[in-house]
Amino acid sequence: MPAKKILILTGDFVEDYEIMVPFQALLALGYTVHAVCPGKKAGEKIRTAIHDFEGDQTYTEKPGHNFTLNAAFAKVKATDYDGLFIPGGRAPEYIRLNPAVLELVRQFDKAKKPIAAVCHGLQVLSAAGVLKGRSCTAYPACGPEVELAGGKFVEKAVDGVHVDGQYVSGPAWPAHPAVLAAFVRLLGAKITI
Repeated sequence: MPAKKILILTGDFVEDYEIMVPFQALLALGYTVHAVCPGKKAGEKIRTAIHDFEGDQTYTEKPGHNFTLNAAFAKVKATDYDGLFIPGGRAPEYIRLNPAVLELVRQFDKAKKPIAAVCHGLQVLSAAGVLKGRSCTAYPACGPEVELAGGKFVEKAVDGVHVDGQYVSGPAWPAHPAVLAAFVRLLGAKITI
């Protein structure tokens, strides 16, 4: 598999599985993976939250692990990376308020590089204005936001995936196997099972 560099864009109270699983899985495939958070440097930590589906009308939230960032947001450039991964949780609702985050996403979009977003990660894509004319999935509560951003929301099972061009999306962490498989295919990996 050719060497690739992946950027994971996140923040405090990212969903625990949605940062840990992609980070470790992409490293296991031999990719260089940098996890960044606006306003933080390599070696600093972010807090995570565990979201679970326990029969309520929405997910529940519990404290997760601390996650150590391995790169500084202020130093990243889209030109240095082959793909972008945006996990969900509560982080997207506030990192999307940062103009530098939105510009970075737009640069990945303009360069037609693979972009994956899970759950509430689509909030960042909506705010960046890159969903117009595209279809995607997300946590169902983000559906209206996708539509308001000019995209088409596609309902999927919680473990489903949707691919539209360079974009890969999933509704929640149970979709990791499908999302990661589709994402690495866009990066040029050949998957055989």
